[in-house]
Amino acid sequence: MTRFWLAVACAEHVRRGRAEGFMQVNHGKLGPLKRMKAGDGVVYYSPSEKMGAKDGFQSFTAIGRIREGEPYQGFMSEGFQPFRRDVEWTEGRERPIRPLMGALDLTRDKNWGYSLRFGLLELSAEDFATIGATMTSSG
Repeated sequence: MTRFWLAVACAEHVRRGRAEGFMQVNHGKLGPLKRMKAGDGVVYYSPSEKMGAKDGFQSFTAIGRIREGEPYQGFMSEGFQPFRRDVEWTEGRERPIRPLMGALDLTRDKNWGYSLRFGLLELSAEDFATIGATMTSSG
Protein backbone atom coordinates (compact mmCIF):
# COMPACT_ATOMS: atom_id res chain seq x y z
CA MET A 1 0.00 0.00 0.00
CA THR A 2 1.40 3.39 -1.01
CA ARG A 3 1.80 5.90 1.77
CA PHE A 4 2.47 9.62 1.61
CA TRP A 5 4.81 11.59 3.83
CA LEU A 6 5.46 15.19 4.78
CA ALA A 7 9.08 15.84 5.74
CA VAL A 8 10.25 19.08 7.35
CA ALA A 9 13.59 20.78 6.69
CA CYS A 10 14.86 24.22 5.78
CA ALA A 11 14.76 25.05 2.07
CA GLU A 12 18.55 25.22 1.80
CA HIS A 13 18.89 21.58 2.90
CA VAL A 14 15.98 20.40 0.75
CA ARG A 15 17.48 22.01 -2.35
CA ARG A 16 20.73 20.14 -1.82
CA GLY A 17 18.87 16.84 -1.49
CA ARG A 18 16.88 17.57 -4.65
CA ALA A 19 20.03 18.37 -6.59
CA GLU A 20 21.70 15.15 -5.43
CA GLY A 21 18.64 12.85 -5.53
CA PHE A 22 18.21 12.04 -1.85
CA MET A 23 16.29 12.95 1.28
CA GLN A 24 17.11 12.86 4.96
CA VAL A 25 15.04 13.75 8.02
CA ASN A 26 15.46 14.49 11.71
CA HIS A 27 19.14 15.41 11.35
CA GLY A 28 19.96 12.14 9.61
CA LYS A 29 18.16 9.63 11.86
CA LEU A 30 17.55 6.14 10.43
CA GLY A 31 14.25 5.25 12.16
CA PRO A 32 11.89 7.55 10.25
CA LEU A 33 13.38 6.55 6.89
CA LYS A 34 12.77 2.87 7.62
CA ARG A 35 9.02 3.56 7.72
CA MET A 36 9.09 4.53 4.06
CA LYS A 37 8.87 2.09 1.15
CA ALA A 38 9.73 2.30 -2.54
CA GLY A 39 6.95 4.11 -4.39
CA ASP A 40 5.78 6.12 -1.37
CA GLY A 41 5.23 9.81 -2.03
CA VAL A 42 7.15 12.46 -0.14
CA VAL A 43 6.75 16.22 -0.01
CA TYR A 44 8.98 18.63 1.87
CA TYR A 45 7.71 21.57 3.84
CA SER A 46 10.27 24.23 4.70
CA PRO A 47 9.36 26.65 7.47
CA SER A 48 12.50 28.69 6.70
CA GLU A 49 15.13 29.27 4.03
CA LYS A 50 18.04 28.50 6.36
CA MET A 51 18.21 26.24 9.40
CA GLY A 52 17.10 28.07 12.53
CA ALA A 53 16.00 31.23 10.71
CA LYS A 54 12.68 32.86 11.52
CA ASP A 55 12.08 34.23 8.04
CA GLY A 56 8.47 33.10 7.45
CA PHE A 57 9.36 31.15 4.29
CA GLN A 58 6.67 28.47 4.97
CA SER A 59 6.67 26.72 1.59
CA PHE A 60 6.51 23.31 0.00
CA THR A 61 9.95 22.85 -1.54
CA ALA A 62 10.14 19.37 -3.10
CA ILE A 63 7.89 16.48 -4.09
CA GLY A 64 8.73 13.01 -5.36
CA ARG A 65 8.66 9.25 -4.87
CA ILE A 66 10.93 7.00 -2.84
CA ARG A 67 13.21 4.92 -5.07
CA GLU A 68 14.01 1.22 -4.67
CA GLY A 69 16.64 0.47 -2.05
CA GLU A 70 17.16 0.80 1.65
CA PRO A 71 18.30 3.78 3.71
CA TYR A 72 22.07 4.31 3.62
CA GLN A 73 24.59 6.60 5.23
CA GLY A 74 25.88 9.61 3.36
CA PHE A 75 28.97 11.63 4.17
CA MET A 76 28.67 15.25 5.24
CA SER A 77 31.72 15.52 7.49
CA GLU A 78 33.98 13.33 9.63
CA GLY A 79 31.54 13.50 12.53
CA PHE A 80 28.28 13.50 10.57
CA GLN A 81 27.16 10.64 8.31
CA PRO A 82 23.37 11.04 8.10
CA PHE A 83 21.03 8.34 6.87
CA ARG A 84 19.37 9.01 3.52
CA ARG A 85 16.92 7.56 1.03
CA ASP A 86 17.06 8.01 -2.72
CA VAL A 87 14.15 9.92 -4.22
CA GLU A 88 12.91 10.46 -7.76
CA TRP A 89 12.11 14.15 -7.48
CA THR A 90 9.34 15.59 -9.63
CA GLU A 91 9.95 18.81 -11.52
CA GLY A 92 8.04 21.47 -9.67
CA ARG A 93 8.16 24.91 -8.19
CA GLU A 94 8.42 25.87 -4.56
CA ARG A 95 5.01 27.07 -3.39
CA PRO A 96 3.88 28.83 -0.20
CA ILE A 97 1.53 26.93 2.07
CA ARG A 98 -0.77 29.89 2.83
CA PRO A 99 -2.95 29.65 -0.33
CA LEU A 100 -3.57 25.94 0.40
CA MET A 101 -4.33 26.16 4.10
CA GLY A 102 -8.12 25.87 3.72
CA ALA A 103 -7.80 22.97 1.29
CA LEU A 104 -5.50 20.63 3.23
CA ASP A 105 -6.36 18.06 5.91
CA LEU A 106 -2.92 18.87 7.32
CA THR A 107 -3.92 22.44 8.26
CA ARG A 108 -7.51 21.87 9.46
CA ASP A 109 -6.46 22.05 13.12
CA LYS A 110 -5.47 25.58 14.20
CA ASN A 111 -2.37 24.09 15.88
CA TRP A 112 -1.27 22.21 12.73
CA GLY A 113 2.30 23.47 12.99
CA TYR A 114 2.77 21.59 16.27
CA SER A 115 2.62 18.24 14.43
CA LEU A 116 5.62 19.26 12.31
CA ARG A 117 8.00 19.16 15.29
CA PHE A 118 8.67 15.45 14.66
CA GLY A 119 10.15 16.19 11.22
CA LEU A 120 8.17 13.48 9.42
CA LEU A 121 4.47 12.70 9.44
CA GLU A 122 2.06 10.76 7.30
CA LEU A 123 0.08 12.82 4.82
CA SER A 124 -3.28 11.97 3.25
CA ALA A 125 -3.35 10.94 -0.41
CA GLU A 126 -5.63 13.90 -1.06
CA ASP A 127 -3.19 16.39 0.48
CA PHE A 128 -0.31 14.87 -1.51
CA ALA A 129 -2.32 15.26 -4.73
CA THR A 130 -3.35 18.83 -3.91
CA ILE A 131 0.20 19.89 -3.06
CA GLY A 132 1.56 18.09 -6.13
CA ALA A 133 -0.92 19.79 -8.45
CA THR A 134 0.04 23.18 -7.03
CA MET A 135 3.79 22.55 -7.28
CA THR A 136 3.64 21.26 -10.85
CA SER A 137 1.23 23.87 -12.24
CA SER A 138 2.67 26.61 -14.40
CA GLY A 139 0.77 29.41 -12.64
